Parts: sequence; structure tokens; C-alpha cells
Amino acid sequence: MNPINLLLLCGGGGDEHAISLLSANYFETSLAKLAHINVLRVELDAEGHYHTKSGEPCELTNRREIRFEDERLSPWPVDYVIPCIHGYPGETGDIQSYFELINLPYFGCDAEGSRNCFNKITAKMWFSALGIPNTPYLFLNQLDEQAIAQTTDALEKWGSVFVKAASQGSSVGCYRVDDAAQIPAILEDAFRYSPYVVVEKTIEARELEVAVYQYRGETVATQPGEVICAGGTFYTYDEKYAADSKATTRVVAEVSAEIAQQIRAYAVKVFDGMKLRHLSRIDFFLTPEGEILLNEINTFPGLTPISMFPKMLANHGDDFSEYLNEAILTGLNR
Repeated sequence: MNPINLLLLCGGGGDEHAISLLSANYFETSLAKLAHINVLRVELDAEGHYHTKSGEPCELTNRREIRFEDERLSPWPVDYVIPCIHGYPGETGDIQSYFELINLPYFGCDAEGSRNCFNKITAKMWFSALGIPNTPYLFLNQLDEQAIAQTTDALEKWGSVFVKAASQGSSVGCYRVDDAAQIPAILEDAFRYSPYVVVEKTIEARELEVAVYQYRGETVATQPGEVICAGGTFYTYDEKYAADSKATTRVVAEVSAEIAQQIRAYAVKVFDGMKLRHLSRIDFFLTPEGEILLNEINTFPGLTPISMFPKMLANHGDDFSEYLNEAILTGLNR
């Protein structure tokens, strides 16, 4: 087999830049097991500049090659790219649009699927269109007195709400509101992160996650795992990634076979229905009454040492390196 030049692109310069670098470490370890793949790790910063792991400035050109600022270094042709970028511009579909423009094969969901999942309003419209239950919500497109009044009415109706920036990931720009006096300041904060905001009914429920991925010709949905937050809090960005996080996880949640099967069926339905590709982590709520609600889809889940996706994939009996190899070879039609 001819060697494959694979660009591992990471960082992105957004709020999840540091986590993207941790996930890139996991990819590097997994790719190191594949002798036919040559890996070049390149970091993208907030200014749109690229540099190698050793700090060499470079750029990804429309000729599908890495060109170095040091002209003594020969351009490095790129056969395939893994955009290991959480949040902007990876999960937003921006970087995928560029790859599609220059006909560069890449790993992960395509531009449209990424955009549709990253925007919480678009995603919820898709969930409803596919007939999958999700949390009640209202949509705000600007910060004004009417938005404050609508949110206050929702709080009175539902008792507690979550205010979420519509286009952010990993609980960035996400706030629980139980006191109407907090609403103006919290809406102002949320609108700093996104021009659109979602107000959702607070669901007191268990948080379950499913790893969904395409492998050996089928869409695989693992047994649901569970995130258990301390003291009734929600799974904030810090709780997801901080070393002193009080949240705990179970790779396999303690739920009935019927509940697990329904969650897995919903996960496959939304993955296939939204035309997602390669991988996603799909998150659900399970209420005390047994109601299942689709919360959100993460189209490029974290692959840090504490992340659920790789643990659930391994628990399902699959090897991440082998799975990754199949996706790469299929993308290159080899």
C-alpha cells in the first residue's frame, strides 16, 4: 500500500482550542499504529495562522499541500485531513467548506451536517422534523425588552430555564436561570457568544450519551453511557474538562433494556436522518417518568483521557485505530 500523507489539523483559536489539542494527542497515538500513514500535525491559531508542532509557520494551500514559510522546506502534499477542532471553525462547518472547495478528503461530518447540529435552533427543528422528542424551547433573535419579557414568561411557565447561545459548544454561553432578576444580565452574556439565543425548559433528568459512528457498512450506536453531575449542577465546560471536576461518568448507564434500545434507535435515526458522517456523540435526557428527550449532537466529540466517546466505542468492542483506518481508506477509495 502506498503511504498516505495525513494532515492532523488542530486548535482553531476558539473557546475550545486547548481541548482540541488534547484530542489531537489521542489521534496521534491512534494513527501511530498505522504504519502506512504519515502524519503532519499543524495547529491553527485565532489569527488564522498555521504552524507545525515544532513551531514552523506554514499554510494549507488550494493545491492540497502544506507550504512552509521557510522556502528551503519542500511543500508537503496532503492526501487526507482530520480537522480535530472542537467548536469554531471545526464543528461549525467552516473548515469543512474549505476542504470541499479544494476537493480535499476529510474525516468527520460534512459542512452542512456540522452547521445544522452546531446551531441549536436548526438542530431542534431537525429533531422535531424527524419526530424525535426534545426539550421545549423558545427562540430569541435579538436582545430587547420583548426578549426579556418572553424569557420571564417562560421562567414563570416552566419554573426554571436554560439560556443558551445558539452557536456554541461544550456548554459555552450556557446558563441556568431560576430567578427572574438574573434574566437581563444572563441574556446579555449569552448574546455576546451568538446572535441567536435559545431558552429551554429545565429538565430535571439523567444525562445519557451515545457514541454513534459508521463502521463496516453500518451505523453503530453504543449502549448509552451516563454523566452524573455533583449536587444537581449541570455539565458545564469546566466540569467536562477540569482536572478537579466533580462530575463522574459511567460507560454503560444503568437503564432498562427497553430504554437503552429506544435511545439507540433515536440516535441512529437522527444520525442517518441528518446525513451525518463518520462519528458523533448524541446526548439525551431521561426523566424520572421515563421520558426520553434528545438534547444535542456533538459532531466532533472530545477524545481527551476523560472523554466518553472513545470509552463507549471500546466498550462496544471496536478498536479506534482500525475504525479510523477504515474511514480514511474509504474516503480515499482505497
